[in-house]
Amino acid sequence: MSALQWDHTVHYVNDLEQAIGAFRDNGLAASYGGSHKLWGTHNALSYFGLNYIEFLAIEDRELAASLDTPNLVVKDAVNLLPDHEGFSRVAIRTDDIETTASALEKQGLKLSPVLDGKRLNAQGQWIEWRMLTIGGHYQGLVYPFIIEWKGTDALREEELTAAGIIVPHPAGEVTVRRAVFSVPDPAAAAAHWGEIFGLAEVQAGSSATPGDSVSLAVGDKVFEFRRGEDRQMTRLLLSGDAPGLAGRTLTIAQGEYVFTAE
Repeated sequence: MSALQWDHTVHYVNDLEQAIGAFRDNGLAASYGGSHKLWGTHNALSYFGLNYIEFLAIEDRELAASLDTPNLVVKDAVNLLPDHEGFSRVAIRTDDIETTASALEKQGLKLSPVLDGKRLNAQGQWIEWRMLTIGGHYQGLVYPFIIEWKGTDALREEELTAAGIIVPHPAGEVTVRRAVFSVPDPAAAAAHWGEIFGLAEVQAGSSATPGDSVSLAVGDKVFEFRRGEDRQMTRLLLSGDAPGLAGRTLTIAQGEYVFTAE
């Protein structure tokens, strides 16, 4: 399988402007991303290097609900919104989606076809990508979805920066570090995801209670599985040199953004 990176995190919301405002009020750059004209959804984005947060909302419920699509991100949005505004799936980035799909199929997973995605951004430009979703769940926790962008990571970051999409956060430098998933059996869930996606376990700190928290390295970031009954992602941990944010938790609906110092 090609090397995988954590690309972004989807957070379902009902009001994009409220989410943008909550981030901006805390010194975090966020802006309208665009409209998925074929799917009935639209988004707002906040970038931390290439890793970003996607606030996803339903723009046209009639269209989104009527779609016969294997895109589980859209299907889940229709089923969960407006009642559940919380973290959805994380997206894992690959540079070879066919090879990744083949490796995942060998694990016995139920995959969608490779889908062509696109959205019309605020500048009237079409942004395109390829993706696939993974059906089912483990311990009630849904799987990530896979995404492939055009060009290398370095080129894409350069282009997004030149276009003013990746911009400095007014609060200071902030980096996404860790996604926290609440599951009944962290060790089993971590072992399952580790085997599927080829991720290695990270050594727990000396203060951790054995079995209550197990982490996997995904690039320079971490997926952490903590004992609990939520069976979903509950927190996003970020760190940096933003003095006004360190030690704070920003709550948007059912999603928590926890900020720590470097």
